[in-house]
Amino acid sequence: MEFTTYAFRPKDEGTSLSFMEREMERRKGDGPCSRLPLKWDAMNVFFFAIILLSFLVAAWQEVGWVSAAPDVLSPMEMLAAGMIEKAADAVTLSIGLVGVMALFLGLMKVAEEGGLLTIIARTVRPLMVRLFPDVPAHHPAMGAMILNMSANALGLGNAATPFGIRAMQELDKLNPVKGTATNAMALFLAINTSSVTLLPTGVIALRAAAGSTDPAGILPTTLVATICSTTVAILATKLYQRYSATPVSSTALPVDAPPDLEVESPTPVEMQAAYPSWVSGLVLLGIASLIPITILWGKAISPWIIPGLMVLLLGFGFLRRVRVYEVFVEGARDGFKVAVRIIPYLVAILVAVGMLQSSGSMALLTSAIGPMTAAFGLPPEALPMAFLRPLSGSGAYGILAAIIQDPSIGPDSYTGYLVSTFQGSTETTFYVLAVYFGAVQIRRVRHALAAALTADVAGIAAAVAICLYLFG
Repeated sequence: MEFTTYAFRPKDEGTSLSFMEREMERRKGDGPCSRLPLKWDAMNVFFFAIILLSFLVAAWQEVGWVSAAPDVLSPMEMLAAGMIEKAADAVTLSIGLVGVMALFLGLMKVAEEGGLLTIIARTVRPLMVRLFPDVPAHHPAMGAMILNMSANALGLGNAATPFGIRAMQELDKLNPVKGTATNAMALFLAINTSSVTLLPTGVIALRAAAGSTDPAGILPTTLVATICSTTVAILATKLYQRYSATPVSSTALPVDAPPDLEVESPTPVEMQAAYPSWVSGLVLLGIASLIPITILWGKAISPWIIPGLMVLLLGFGFLRRVRVYEVFVEGARDGFKVAVRIIPYLVAILVAVGMLQSSGSMALLTSAIGPMTAAFGLPPEALPMAFLRPLSGSGAYGILAAIIQDPSIGPDSYTGYLVSTFQGSTETTFYVLAVYFGAVQIRRVRHALAAALTADVAGIAAAVAICLYLFG
């Protein structure tokens, strides 16, 4: 998931541009919006801080460096060599991802065209009504939220974002105080950032490209971690909202609510009745039963997962009269585009991480904090992943690639499984908050961020626990 920083301002501040026009101008770098201060700038600060720290550490070592042999590189020469090497590795890794990403996105496209999202939506509607009592059962927001969560559960990534924005826009129509997040908005965001994940396709593809003998081995760990984090997200939101009073005054300053984005309308799902409650209960019970199954027999089941998924998803589409070949090719074409599009992000992050390693900065940081976290099953090598994941999906993706590509670690080690589970079971919290709340001009997020970060911590803790049990 790409990290995007958004900067909005109302029309009455000197521009009559629409929401989408302002965002497009900001991205191009011209127009009035390009000069607005960015509110969510954590990734820029993080990226520059890594570069500067690496340079300063290498420079400090270079000043007092004495060559022990003619062919030994100086600290600054090692830094430069590491930068070039990691930049080349980023392109090589992206090329290796093309085929695997095309395969999985092709399968997901077949399932989507066959109506799998609609089936999931009708199944979980009874649960959604209880989680969101302030939202009418057949309100458009309910359908959009269900589609968003369903897409996240299937690992569709970017496909979930339009539904999430639509859900926030519809929830804002029920908002009595514009500019302030409601309880339903906060809960939806917290669940979104910790969504139960059945199929982390992107991580599986990256592990396969890194040479893993069992790329789908993270399915049981991801499922357990996301169930725990989602449960904590719901409980934390319900708890925090008691101490986060909602303003009752209607005198809040008006906001410039942006027009609807061009996303797929969730109307077909909204108009279809939910399955009976007992059907939903059985499905949820079946998902819960996967936890002990994956813990006890996860290693034996994992080799069957990728071939089984291909047969099941294509078979599902075929039975639903989907033109499976044409639709698969269409989805695979999107996979090729995704693999190419992430090259700049991988170059930026892998070079930054390579500078940390080549300069010795990473060794200094991990030696200071690592002994404390290692006692709890979080090795020093996994610390950058745990810190960066809530800030940037592309950044965390690059660090994950760097870790599992490291010959001394690899994708099938305990650390490899752990960081892969981090990527598959936690979300880019600040990205989601910026995009979803920015789309409806929410300025006061109330307890939404606290609940989402609490879920992130729970997801990391659960990932450590389950990986220790299965692979430690």
